[in-house]
Amino acid sequence: MDLNDSTSLAELMSRYVSTETGFGVPKDGWRICLAHEFKEKRKPFQAKDVSLSNMIEHVSLGVRYLRWWYRKTQVEKKAPFIDMFRALPLRQIYGAPLGGIGGGSITRGWRGDFCRWQLNPGMYHYKTVIANQFTVCLRRGGQTVYQQVLSTERPPTLQGWNWGYCGEYAFYHALYPRAWTVYHLPGQNVTLTCRQVSPVIPHDYKDSSLPVAVFVWDIENKNDYALDVSIMFTMVNGSGHKDDKSGGYWNEPFHLEKDGESVSGVLLHHQTPVNPYTLCIAAREKVIHQTAFSPKGTCSALWSDLMTDGRLDSPKDSSPPTQKGEEVAAALAVSCSVPANSHNSVEFSLAWDMPKITFGSRGRIYERRYTRYYGTKGDAAPSLSHYALTHYSKWEESIDEWQRPILQDGSLPAWYKSALFNELYFVVDGGTVWVELPEDADISGGVRPEDGGLPAQPDVVKDYGRFAYLEGQEYRMYNTYDVHFYASFALIMLWPKLALSLQYDIAGSVVQHDPTERLNLMNGQYSPVKTRDVVPHDIGDPDDEPWVRANAYLIHDTADWKDLNLKFVLQVYRDYYLTQDEQYLKDMWPICQTVMETELKFDKDGDGLIENSGYADQTYDGWKVTGPSAYCGGLWLASVCMMCKMARVLNCESVYQRYRDILERGKAAFDKLLWNGKYYNYDSSGRSLSNSVMSDQCAGHWFLRASGLGDDDYQVFPKEKICSALKSVFDLNVMSFSGGQMGAVNGMRPEGVPDRSSVQSDEVWVGVVYGLAATMIHEGMIEEGMHTAEGCYRAVWERMGMAFQTPEAYCEKGIYRSLAYMRPLSIWAMQLALNNRPNHSKTTDKDPP
Repeated sequence: MDLNDSTSLAELMSRYVSTETGFGVPKDGWRICLAHEFKEKRKPFQAKDVSLSNMIEHVSLGVRYLRWWYRKTQVEKKAPFIDMFRALPLRQIYGAPLGGIGGGSITRGWRGDFCRWQLNPGMYHYKTVIANQFTVCLRRGGQTVYQQVLSTERPPTLQGWNWGYCGEYAFYHALYPRAWTVYHLPGQNVTLTCRQVSPVIPHDYKDSSLPVAVFVWDIENKNDYALDVSIMFTMVNGSGHKDDKSGGYWNEPFHLEKDGESVSGVLLHHQTPVNPYTLCIAAREKVIHQTAFSPKGTCSALWSDLMTDGRLDSPKDSSPPTQKGEEVAAALAVSCSVPANSHNSVEFSLAWDMPKITFGSRGRIYERRYTRYYGTKGDAAPSLSHYALTHYSKWEESIDEWQRPILQDGSLPAWYKSALFNELYFVVDGGTVWVELPEDADISGGVRPEDGGLPAQPDVVKDYGRFAYLEGQEYRMYNTYDVHFYASFALIMLWPKLALSLQYDIAGSVVQHDPTERLNLMNGQYSPVKTRDVVPHDIGDPDDEPWVRANAYLIHDTADWKDLNLKFVLQVYRDYYLTQDEQYLKDMWPICQTVMETELKFDKDGDGLIENSGYADQTYDGWKVTGPSAYCGGLWLASVCMMCKMARVLNCESVYQRYRDILERGKAAFDKLLWNGKYYNYDSSGRSLSNSVMSDQCAGHWFLRASGLGDDDYQVFPKEKICSALKSVFDLNVMSFSGGQMGAVNGMRPEGVPDRSSVQSDEVWVGVVYGLAATMIHEGMIEEGMHTAEGCYRAVWERMGMAFQTPEAYCEKGIYRSLAYMRPLSIWAMQLALNNRPNHSKTTDKDPP
């Protein structure tokens, strides 16, 4: 089933020269030698990559976008929510992010660099802070015999330190939310294993919110003599941003004893005017520190201090505030003795405390979720560090318990286990915010339950807070709903309360109306920002005011987004099916009826099928469509079916009969207009390209299967037609594209060449491919589904160097689009499908991971 599994691993590890395997490193995950260089160097899709035919067709759109982009960047001095002229260049460096959910994130690269920062909510800063490092000092008989920065870098600064660790002696291994880096120290007969642990724990709504991570260093001494070992952790007060030199920042040592456990470290106070925060590095055994040092120049004094005796000076006082233009850093070291041919370990924590946040408009102040347990005063960093260092072993027990059944399932290939867990990085590193619901908040949109609306503060939102994540790090819109449709499987399966809370926010916005006129870039016409009785595209831009001003996206008129309403209905029943939350279903039922009434307006000929005009929908908004289409038509019929099911659950017989009638008429029309004997045509227009094979044509059926429907009274699409359509997609979109090694291209012509009529039809969308694979698995096409998804994983994680930044899209050659994207979280739909396999008995690997 694997595409040369051992060959792929061998390529990523080909430059590793040591035989050391590290301490406690699992066999499953993503593994790479620190000396590896990716051969494939892709470039981001930009305006210049639009084909001439598409450019001619969309010249007016291009002019309007350019004017808008100029006003945004040059007049308003803000970053566009999508920047077609300054896309992120590919940096093949990222590893597993640090921290829990919604408190900000710091990404540590696979070579050990602290290189991607999202402390201000939703706003990313891509900067490697070179002074943020771990250093090892080995001493024997009172003499230092080896001291090395554990970094392959050779920076122009800090030249008093010993840089240039040979990456051929080290490897990185990620199985999110943990990662391991194994360093064999050449000539020393010592191996270090750094285990990185973040509190990302399914069904946990307390510890999973904490902005903290732990680094456990396991030290193996294979010499015949004992060694004294010190590990030093250095950290700059800031994130490498220009405001690090604004002045007024200071560092402060601390010691906290609680419940018989003591923790010491250094607080790095970063008191910016907006969203101030405190970083904290800490440890709990034999802690020594340097409160402040300048991360500029040679910095040889700190290096010599450690080398002299394996210790640091440990001054007791705070550092003076920095002057403008200055930076300040701190160092923390922990020492231990390691007997001959034995092992010992030391632990560090990194925490950050930004309890209150505002977004770009500087409007309402929000309190992060973790403040429910640690307060809002900004003094929680010592307590967070203490809790992390004394509880991380319990986190790991929970992580092991969650991951073990999947890792030990011998029927699942190794690449899949890596993909399933590592793609979860986006739940934390998707610009994610998780905040408390303000006491005066009203999420209902002003319509009360007695009038068909929602409670002002539904229990699940009040108890579990508000949750939002970006469409992508480059597409800066929160909770983009057509994309969340795919990604939502990860939330509903692992943190269902957050999934339901998000749904309440969307439901409350349906009834809202924002009459403010704005220009739609696609057609050049003005329309209201938000139309009543329509699901919004998103809940806002973090550089503006999310939850207050929705629909940051301004390409199309929101009133034309037919698929968003359908995707709301589909998720409502899917969520109910998986959670059995009856109150949720009762609350959502009137909203479902409202949005379906809006949709019925598009059934203009009364055949039970809605029609499209202009573009397919919001998901494929650059791909032209006319009349009923496979994608939107399939979503519509699945939604009608779910309305029937919900009506039966809620004993609404008249509603059931109404939608049953619509469903029967719609099924007949769908087959008549779109089925061609092998698959469902892209649309029913009869154009030369209307018979293109769309990889996502069975999306509606996918959601039916994921919701326990699709058979008997709730069968919408005949099984033989679904299987035939999926086989056509596999034969054409998968196996006839790039040798079957890159997943499924969105659009393929029947003759076996990609549909190049639009930018999107010629792309592979990773999240869509995972959803397609799940559909195949639901239909018993397990080998085909696994092969389809495997192509994406191999391409992204092993050839393109896009680990922990899975893009929205890539073409067969050269181009990718929108790094670090939400949709690939849909891989958890594959796991749901695998869980539902009939008569499935897991075969357990002999050796546990």
